[in-house]
Amino acid sequence: MTTDNKDLWRGLRPEALRSLETRDYSVGDLAVRLGTVGVNASEAVAGRSDLESVWIPGVEMFSRRVFQQKGRGYFSELTRTSEGVLQRIGLNPRQWASALMHRDSAKGFHIHIPHIPDGETPEKWFTKLFVDEPTNYAARPYNEEQWDVMFFLTGICEMLLVDERAGMPRRIIRITIMGDSRPGPDNVAVVIPPGVAHALRSIGNEDLVMVYGTSTVFNPAAEGRIESGVEKAPLPQDWERYLRG
Repeated sequence: MTTDNKDLWRGLRPEALRSLETRDYSVGDLAVRLGTVGVNASEAVAGRSDLESVWIPGVEMFSRRVFQQKGRGYFSELTRTSEGVLQRIGLNPRQWASALMHRDSAKGFHIHIPHIPDGETPEKWFTKLFVDEPTNYAARPYNEEQWDVMFFLTGICEMLLVDERAGMPRRIIRITIMGDSRPGPDNVAVVIPPGVAHALRSIGNEDLVMVYGTSTVFNPAAEGRIESGVEKAPLPQDWERYLRG
């Protein structure tokens, strides 16, 4: 804290003054916030064209509209595979599933196995797919690896994505997504490629309910975990001591 600011707080005891700090409420650069403190989903979608240098290749986000029905609730479409982002990238999920996360809970980081064709190195393969030919969606082996497309129906989700693919820059995306129960510009869907670790936190005051499609059918052997201790809900240490006798 600057000397001038300390003068403003001179009515405090010296011990408190030494520990004093104030919060910076200024809005920083979007590209920096995307991988650090995080941004609302609508900011990421609206500013996508300016985020190329920090974006994770293959990750897609698209806005969704929730139609309010006065006195009854709301209606929302998930997506149409015949148009929009999924049509453009050629992703037509083979399996759909749902999941519920209680408020204040978290899961992840989850990560799926990327398919590397015979005779290719991971570094060259990812460079071809996402750097040299990023719009050659037909080259993506959707049938050989699990891509996710996630939709959120209730609650508030904080999502963290980390690119762990060999040869790719290790980039981070941190966004907050509103479920359909909170209609607005932060209702988005997210496409996650294999090799990109992803974690979710339920940060609202209601359960987080999601629906997600996958390019392949569920295979537990193809889903890894990184630093996923948050999922284990350990017993209190005194209980553990008692159980051990």
